[in-house]
Amino acid sequence: MYNPIKDGIKKTVQSVQYSEAKPPSDLVGLVHNFWELKTEVVLDDDFCLHVLPDACINILFNMRDPKIAAITARQTTYVLLNLGKSFHYVGIQFLPGMWQGNRDEIVYGFVDTPYKGNLPLVETAAKLTQLDFFAGQLVLSDLVRQLMKENLVVNNPVTARILADIEVIDTVTDMAASANLSPRQLQRTLKKTTGFSPHDFLKVLRLQQSFRGHYLESYADQSHFIHSFRKITGYTPAEYFKSFNV
Repeated sequence: MYNPIKDGIKKTVQSVQYSEAKPPSDLVGLVHNFWELKTEVVLDDDFCLHVLPDACINILFNMRDPKIAAITARQTTYVLLNLGKSFHYVGIQFLPGMWQGNRDEIVYGFVDTPYKGNLPLVETAAKLTQLDFFAGQLVLSDLVRQLMKENLVVNNPVTARILADIEVIDTVTDMAASANLSPRQLQRTLKKTTGFSPHDFLKVLRLQQSFRGHYLESYADQSHFIHSFRKITGYTPAEYFKSFNV
């Protein structure tokens, strides 16, 4: 099953804590995890999070200011987010294709403005500020269930089949066969439900699989793998593993 890695926190960074938890059984297959990222003390220098593409959608809550919340996503290359010297975020990471809300609301960069949409994100954040991360998972789970009732989070059988077969998918043709679709149908369906073309979707999945050691089957050779990895992440594989906690 698809298991994207956490975003890059450099090994030299102290006093930044990342935690994650798996969802309850009824949300498995829709939600990858619940997560928390926070500083334990005020840092001496600004902290930059090295955000990698994973084709997931996140709902992000700023615990320092509950009015600031957003639906966020990553594109096909890394982004550096300067989070400052003190921060506390909590979020829900949805597996690719499971979020079917308004794509115009998705934010691709740093989130620093109040949420203006119709979802109960500010109300949820206000509840979360009263709880620790593990108690807050009940609140996050209830939000996901509410979004499911409104068909904003749905089981996407196409991406679910692709993610289940990810270890044996090497090409877009393989992906279409796994989804039991023609290449043209796959193009249309993925663009509508994930925002990605099949080629870009496969590129992101390949990158994430490479962190699990599954890259030789998906790339022509090691040189091709290193070139692709560096283009997406900004580092060679050796540099990345040396610099970041993976």
